[in-house]
Amino acid sequence: MRPALAYYGLVFGTGFALGVIRVPLLVPRLGERLAELLEMPFMLIAIVLAARFVLRRWPGPASRLHWAIVGAMALALLVATELMLAVVLAGRSVGAYLAARDPVSGSVYLVMLVVFAAMPGLLWRRGR
Repeated sequence: MRPALAYYGLVFGTGFALGVIRVPLLVPRLGERLAELLEMPFMLIAIVLAARFVLRRWPGPASRLHWAIVGAMALALLVATELMLAVVLAGRSVGAYLAARDPVSGSVYLVMLVVFAAMPGLLWRRGR
């Protein structure tokens, strides 16, 4: 569970920090779609670096399946946190939150969630 928590925390923290920049500075100037799309490469870098970090930090005799489960657990934490923040802080229902997503940047975001979940398993190498 520790690797999943660390992976989730590193990526969520990066996304939160980038969101603090994106929402007040970029969205009013560029629009939500472009601002979110511009953030995605930075999130991809954060995902790769965070996955590499947890793989080095917990190098035990794990398998690719172990790291795929770590990614899935981190994904569950990330999605739960995002939905909770949408409901509690934004005062929206889960349905309203999902309906308000931009179709283009929302689709890219879904792909990034899959990449996030898969990255620890993709980067794991036997014999580390």
